[in-house]
Amino acid sequence: MPFLTRKRTILIKSESVYGTDSVPTGADALAVTSLDVPGMEGDPVDRNLIRRFLGASPSLLVNVRVPCSFEVELAGSGTAGTAPRWSPAMLACGNALTTIAATSNKYDPIDENVNSATIYYFADGIKHAVTGWRGTWEFVGELSQIPKLRFTGTGIYNTPTDASPGSVTYGGQADPLAFTQGNTSGFSLFGFAGCLQSLSFASNNEVVYDELIGCVKEVSIRNRACAGQLMIEAPPVATKDFFSITRGNTTGDLGFTHGVAAGNRVIFTSPQTDLITCRYADSNGKIMLDIGFSATPTTAGNNEYSILLN
Repeated sequence: MPFLTRKRTILIKSESVYGTDSVPTGADALAVTSLDVPGMEGDPVDRNLIRRFLGASPSLLVNVRVPCSFEVELAGSGTAGTAPRWSPAMLACGNALTTIAATSNKYDPIDENVNSATIYYFADGIKHAVTGWRGTWEFVGELSQIPKLRFTGTGIYNTPTDASPGSVTYGGQADPLAFTQGNTSGFSLFGFAGCLQSLSFASNNEVVYDELIGCVKEVSIRNRACAGQLMIEAPPVATKDFFSITRGNTTGDLGFTHGVAAGNRVIFTSPQTDLITCRYADSNGKIMLDIGFSATPTTAGNNEYSILLN
């Protein structure tokens, strides 16, 4: 009997010690809308043997690792002050979590002591344990669509086994809301409350896998360069001149709120947004502005963005 693509499961849990299996259980199951775990990848080293006949040489596979990417709906846990089920992934993508009991959870970027996660990936009846997973994250919001968080990372390879996830419990992920008027509010760019059609934001972490002799295998985050893209209805220049702002060297605010009920509100802010491109675009005959931007830190560092769930 074949293994079925539809019957896949992912469990994720933060590690207390890097690369040490945190043993996720069915209560750590993550509801995802896309899932890409190729099993393993590595760097083949060709032996390039010189012989008296034609043919390929055998090769050695080094730096064996496991890419693991998945996508979740942007939603809170459903309970204010309780972190959502996707929190271990956000922490392993270079963020710190500040929790106020029964009130809020807030994610801010960090550059040291970054968490890692163990991921159990079940391809129907085959289990892959991926330890030491770290990665990068991206938000994508399109008008009238469900906004998503995309996580892309790498972990340490462990030999797969035949196993099923057993009983799993999905929770800590409230029902999502579409990216629409009423569900999404408070959009502001450089103090201008424009008509928003789409917005994406990526942390763009530089994720590197190392196997140095005498050291442990490790996935680390070496840098980040936060950036994004948004599209708004073009305003009169007298109201807001985004072309001049883009030509200049000032930074400004970017923010929005998604969700209306306690426990399922997501408030995103990027205080030092730098506009880098501004182009006309068309949307059903309407003139729009397609704006590219980067998110920069102040001299204090680690403050390019924040994500508040309340």
